[in-house]
Amino acid sequence: MSGFQTSTTSRPGDEDASTPNVASTAELPRIDGNSAPRKEAVEVASPKEFRWRDWLTLENRFLAPALITSILLAGQLSFGFLESWSRTFTAIGVCIATELILGRLIVGRYPHLASAYISGISVGILIRSPFVWPYAMCAGLSIMSKYVLRMHNRHLWNPSNFGVSAMLFLYPAAVASLSIQWGNSLLPMAVVWCLGSLIISRLKRFHICATYVLSFVALAAVRSWLTESPFLANVAPLTGPMYQLFVFFMITDPKTTVRSKRGQCLVAFLVALVEMGLRLGEVIHAPYYALFLVGPIALAIDMHFTDRTESAPPTNMPSKDFDGHAEPAPSVS
Repeated sequence: MSGFQTSTTSRPGDEDASTPNVASTAELPRIDGNSAPRKEAVEVASPKEFRWRDWLTLENRFLAPALITSILLAGQLSFGFLESWSRTFTAIGVCIATELILGRLIVGRYPHLASAYISGISVGILIRSPFVWPYAMCAGLSIMSKYVLRMHNRHLWNPSNFGVSAMLFLYPAAVASLSIQWGNSLLPMAVVWCLGSLIISRLKRFHICATYVLSFVALAAVRSWLTESPFLANVAPLTGPMYQLFVFFMITDPKTTVRSKRGQCLVAFLVALVEMGLRLGEVIHAPYYALFLVGPIALAIDMHFTDRTESAPPTNMPSKDFDGHAEPAPSVS
């Protein structure tokens, strides 16, 4: 009898998901035709473990939509921070429709709608207006910026940042930005921050959020010293729902951030620094304008020096769609 136990010695239900499977314990054939036991069993990770890891990866397009939906529900059910459900749904609908139309006309196929869904919710939450048309216009501008304002086949601005900044600058009499706080309850903010930090960490972009938050707090102290105003008053905006969207979605957008991790941290600090300057100048919408100015310049410089988009990908790598997401390999029949 072989020294290795075959699978018939285990009982059903004894398998542990955390324990690697043994690929096969059958005897190996020898060159003389007889059988010989394996010296080493080949360990293969559990299929369940692979599915769990695959779910929490950058290629999973449902993570970010799940997070922003949780922010929407937490904010609306706790404090009712939406102007109305219908205006938010209008923004989402226009974003999705614009994405479908432009994708079909310009690229020749219908793109994945996760990015459009995120942009629609961001627009629906971040702008405030008594009219419906600003939500539709902001949503349309956001998605169109992806297809029009491009360099080296990439869009330079975060779509919702471009749309919101344009609307706030062009129509200040009809559009304002979200200014509602979470109130005195820490629970909604704690839920959003914990869930957001977990997901962003799995997406390997938490360093961007951490750099920006730490920079904002430090520069809030500088503003407090320069203006002789209370420190807590300067750091308080960071706890509002507007900044949850800004930190988790706008500054971490994979398609509009520079390549290196060190460069991403530097850009996050520069955004906070420019924002501080705008705040000292009493610019109301400082964070949007700071990212609007710093983000595309940094990305253009990064693309100029790295020229990464012009190099052809290896043939065994999955292709990318217009939005930069990996597409499944075509099936071979």
